[in-house]
Amino acid sequence: MKNALFWLLTAAVLAGCNKEDARTAAPSANDPMLVAPAPELLAQLQLADVGTRPVAETLRVAGRIDFDEQRLARIGATVTGRVTQIDALLGQEVKKGEVLARLNSSELSSQQLAYLKARAQLELNRRNAERAKALFEADVIAAAELQRRESEFQISVAETRAAADQLQLLGVSAAAIDRLGQQGAVDSVTPVVATIGGVVVERKLAQGQVVQPADALFVVADLSRLWAVAQVPEQQVSQVKAGQSVSIEVPALGNEKLVGKLIFVGQTINPETRTVLVRTELDNRDGRLKPAMLASMLIEAKPVEHLVVPASAVVRENDEDHVFVAEGDGVFRLLKVKLGPEHSGVRVVLAGLKGQEKVVVGGAFHLNNERNRKEMEGA
Repeated sequence: MKNALFWLLTAAVLAGCNKEDARTAAPSANDPMLVAPAPELLAQLQLADVGTRPVAETLRVAGRIDFDEQRLARIGATVTGRVTQIDALLGQEVKKGEVLARLNSSELSSQQLAYLKARAQLELNRRNAERAKALFEADVIAAAELQRRESEFQISVAETRAAADQLQLLGVSAAAIDRLGQQGAVDSVTPVVATIGGVVVERKLAQGQVVQPADALFVVADLSRLWAVAQVPEQQVSQVKAGQSVSIEVPALGNEKLVGKLIFVGQTINPETRTVLVRTELDNRDGRLKPAMLASMLIEAKPVEHLVVPASAVVRENDEDHVFVAEGDGVFRLLKVKLGPEHSGVRVVLAGLKGQEKVVVGGAFHLNNERNRKEMEGA
């Protein structure tokens, strides 16, 4: 009798355990995406509501390092002439006013002779005007003669000034013009000088070459400050504006991030690429950056409301993103979702959730291990 009672009690206990196991195992047996964790694991899970929040997306666009055009000078000859001497080499650092090359110009000689003739005529007419004034005061000549002499003098003044201005247009300094007037020595050699300090990045002339004023013989750039430029697709232009902070990644520097601000956002769209030019300034006093280096520009766009989930809620399964959604009574469903990149600990929901769902934000990894274990046991 005692043995029979023992076996009845044992059967009752086993039946109760089987019912508990059936409750927890039934969801995974019926649907492999459902899991009902044991009470110990359930107590460790943390849940949160899916909602919206402002997210500042980061736009990544391809770009390059470029010259600062405000620190770039294309230097040419001021006269037509033949190259007689080249002083600057490609890559050489030069100072403002330094001679880069010298030219021999017959045009310059002709203009200097014209200036000397104008000065000589000016001196002659000045003396004639002074003599006429003295003769008029002595009542020797009429007023008309005095006016004629004074008019000739004023015309000579204007012609001399015009000849000096023409010399200055040809690159002759005011001091050199004064020396020419005092010494009367014509010099047909004119220098090509650097208009800014920097590095010679282009040189387009050869010994004996005849050059014109329209020719750019040298390009000198101040490389202490450079630009980073990029093209933003027109669909994303509304998210960028001047003053936004940007990060520049330069592969040649090991993708080191350089921080700056947008100083320019183009007002027109390139009809071929459907992009808008953006630009930022970079300090390059250490000389590490080189023009034409490839770069990626990361632009932090203005915040926009998005449906988001915490990054801790995301579970990778079969190389896809999933989250565990609470379905009540301690049961959770592994739901496939489409998410954007992580921003400040959250990921933007692109598809799969509608909002207000409760998702597992703490313990999702262990919950998925439990789901996989029960799925394997069911199999």
